[in-house]
Amino acid sequence: MNGKSIPKDVLEKAEKLRKEIEYHNYRYYVLADPVISDQEYDRLVHELIQLEKKYPSLVTPNSPTQRVGGTVIQQFKSVRHSKAMLSLDNTYSESQIRDFDRKVKKTLGIHSVKFVSELKIDGVSVALRYEKGILKVGISRGDGTRGDDITENIKTVRSIPLRLKERIDVEVRGEVFMPVGEFKRINKERQENGEVPFANPRNATAGTLRQLDPKIVSKRRLDSFLYHVVDASEYGLSNQWETLQWLKSIGFKVNPHSKLCESIDEAIEHWKHWSENRKNLNYWVDGTVVKVNDFHYQKLLGETSKSPRWAISFKFPSEQGTTQIVDITVQVGRTGVLTPVAELKPTEIDGTLVKRASLHNYDYISQKDIKIGDWVFVEKAGGIIPQVISVIKDKRNGTEKTISPPSKCPVCGGKVGKLHSEEVALRCLNPHCPAKLKRAIETFVSRGALDIRGMGSKFINRMVDAGIVSDIADIFHLDPFTLLSLGSGIGNKTVSNLLKEIEKAKDTPLSRLIAGLGIPLVGEKTAKILAEKFKNLLSLAEADFDTLQKIEGIGPEIARNVVEYFSNPKTQEVIGKLKKAGVRLFETENSAKQGNLSGLRFAVSGVLKSMSRNQAKELIESLGGVVTSSVSRNTDYLLVGKKPGSKLSKAQELGVKIISEEDFMKMIKKEDQQKSLF
Repeated sequence: MNGKSIPKDVLEKAEKLRKEIEYHNYRYYVLADPVISDQEYDRLVHELIQLEKKYPSLVTPNSPTQRVGGTVIQQFKSVRHSKAMLSLDNTYSESQIRDFDRKVKKTLGIHSVKFVSELKIDGVSVALRYEKGILKVGISRGDGTRGDDITENIKTVRSIPLRLKERIDVEVRGEVFMPVGEFKRINKERQENGEVPFANPRNATAGTLRQLDPKIVSKRRLDSFLYHVVDASEYGLSNQWETLQWLKSIGFKVNPHSKLCESIDEAIEHWKHWSENRKNLNYWVDGTVVKVNDFHYQKLLGETSKSPRWAISFKFPSEQGTTQIVDITVQVGRTGVLTPVAELKPTEIDGTLVKRASLHNYDYISQKDIKIGDWVFVEKAGGIIPQVISVIKDKRNGTEKTISPPSKCPVCGGKVGKLHSEEVALRCLNPHCPAKLKRAIETFVSRGALDIRGMGSKFINRMVDAGIVSDIADIFHLDPFTLLSLGSGIGNKTVSNLLKEIEKAKDTPLSRLIAGLGIPLVGEKTAKILAEKFKNLLSLAEADFDTLQKIEGIGPEIARNVVEYFSNPKTQEVIGKLKKAGVRLFETENSAKQGNLSGLRFAVSGVLKSMSRNQAKELIESLGGVVTSSVSRNTDYLLVGKKPGSKLSKAQELGVKIISEEDFMKMIKKEDQQKSLF
């Protein structure tokens, strides 16, 4: 449908919904003062989404529904800044701040000057350009002269308005940052996956904004504070304090802890206060920024090629300490990753006693040349996670001991290794290791596997901690009395509903059952290939390495993992328990999807008009077709949209039939089948 065919009342309804959602976004993300419940907010967003689905031309770049782009960015474009984004001189010294004050007064020839002291957010500087109040471009700092166009990623930051309260052209600058909770959550995930945690929130934010997929950025829940207006005098602004109030009035989130200071003494007191109280904030700050308030004075003071003469960064004391490594212990994470931990001589860092520090993985130990007995620098990453930064080699006396990777899992004694050649972390390769049980059950009951609703992570933790399950198959042998024994919050109705879900899960399709087993490197897509090939879990369990690796989409690493998984005696025990419980281990005759695409293999490239690539994939599979991630001689059709990638040239080279979106729709024919996805 085009814009002309949209009824007037629909246009008005869409605009009303957008304004309501924008208002509630502002209340929630900027003012932290919501006036409706999450459920009411979700209802408004859902209503707008449904309208935009029915009338696609209603969708605008500044619609609240477009906070997360549907397509992955191919690469970032370089954009020149309208004016250079300068860095700041910095100091940790009160005496140097007073020198700064004296120099400002001497240059201006005055006896007193007002400052604005702002918290220095540990994040990433960005520039945002608006045209007639609509966000057009978001730019990273880059080298200060040019930055990357990160507009799609900026749109995912909920506190940054897509549309201002005034229809003006303006460029503003500020900081995008990662809140405390998100930093902890992401670093915990990275450690569980054997990845080195982000060293600090700035690195975490920078790494997030460099993601090519805006959906990943959206999941990390970045936030923002704005503090600068380019050519502020054009908007009737004469000083920094006025600017902060104006930014807030047109819809931006401004840090509430900035202070207008009558003298440098007040700026120093502001710094002292937040040096002691920064841990109470839900974001990291590493100092304050002291700025001359008056713009006329700023202009007179000018700037060097690198930094302004009217502002300085007043940093907080370092959160580093020195201590000695007395031993190394190994933690086994929920995914089996082995994390070496340095046991330290207790040392105080930033007011807390530190006894242990992560060494991340054994490659990290090798790169840093860390040994037991070494004296080391320890830093609290983001003020939270202690980690060894470097070795003080001058203190070595020859008694230090080399740290060797373990050959066996310290929990179960199982084999230790890497899932694939590119992996950094060592992990326990025993799929039934007790340390991995909670994660294994979460995978088994997840939506992409057996989809047992009501069995969330907290419930799983209680079951495992109570010892009522020792493997994934035990779920199917639970009874009401055992579940009720878990105690408070678990009543008859909860137990009844859960047992119904467990019973229903016994008839889960084979592909989802395979996906739920937690075989390393076997996700939903690979599980579908294996289910289609073997039709029965027992047949898959007997497959050898050569048979598996000959299957398209199953490489040697996956084949090796499958063979090792099913050769494990504990796996055979689990399969026996599943069979005894009545879980279907085979594909039924009519379980394979039939449709007018049955037996055809597709690949998809480019941006489609009427659906996303994921929707196209689901539609093809719902009609019996198969979608592969790459083009080969076995591919029947390559479906192409706008801006196709390398798959197109590969298809042309191999003589694979290339079809447009219109051709694809003609193949489907039946209109009701097309609509079933939506």
